[in-house]
Amino acid sequence: MRHFLQILDASRDELLKIIKEAVRLRKTGYEGEPIKGKIVAMIFEKPSTRTRVSFTSAILKLGGEVIYLPASELQLARGEPLKDTARVLSRYVDALVARLNRHSSLEEIARHSSVPVINALTDLHHPCQALADIATMYEHAGGLGFNVSYVGDCGNVCRSLLQICALLGIPISVASPRKYWPAEQEIQQYKTLALTAGSRLEFTEDPEEAVAAADFIYTDVFVSMGMESEYEARIRDFLPRYQVSTRLFEKARPNAKFMHCMPIRRGEEVEDEVVESGRSIIFDQAEYRMHTSAALIVHLLGGSR
Repeated sequence: MRHFLQILDASRDELLKIIKEAVRLRKTGYEGEPIKGKIVAMIFEKPSTRTRVSFTSAILKLGGEVIYLPASELQLARGEPLKDTARVLSRYVDALVARLNRHSSLEEIARHSSVPVINALTDLHHPCQALADIATMYEHAGGLGFNVSYVGDCGNVCRSLLQICALLGIPISVASPRKYWPAEQEIQQYKTLALTAGSRLEFTEDPEEAVAAADFIYTDVFVSMGMESEYEARIRDFLPRYQVSTRLFEKARPNAKFMHCMPIRRGEEVEDEVVESGRSIIFDQAEYRMHTSAALIVHLLGGSR
């Protein structure tokens, strides 16, 4: 794995290695400085809380240095080509973390970067979130023997979750209005990967069907950044049927846990009672953003513990 632009850039073994190392970091803490002397630049076009702070904290805990670069303060804002920015920054730093509006922009940077590029979110993929999600489930389940249900919009978070579940052989069922499903060709690609890994990947328009065997119920906002003009239409399409409610949880397994990548619009995609219940593990999930980022960076930069 040279770059990490989407989950499918990594192998099953690489993903498991990163997840297990993240679980170890959470349990035993950080020791040594495996990336001492390394500098990571972070290019951000979109606002962030968890992504920015988790990457920064991870890099500092590992002994590295961080340069935060809001895109609005770079020459990109004045029209410099992405390929020029990528080639210049590659001469200064050891890795690039990018949170961008368009996935095509990230691919352009990666094509011209001579150092590893990590996707910290684009319109199509959020692979670092998926790493944290599975690490959280792995710890709570004590291994990979669990079922996942995703209820809501099939955006970048859902796509990365589908990819990682398919590669690792984790059963996943997605409930969403059909108009929000990925393209049929993409769904078949993930189903084939899941079948190869001895698992299943299913889509349905029935949330109760999706959560019936769930150990973890996951949702995300119905209206992501950049989609504000679609707010009213999306709310009509998703509410009330696709809200993760206490009633929906009654249809899942007795010990099912609630997950959300945050930030949360309480009262829309999920009831506040669910967020604040003992079923919710969203803050473990948020913490894992730091540990999986650390494990990923060490893996890409070749550090040793």
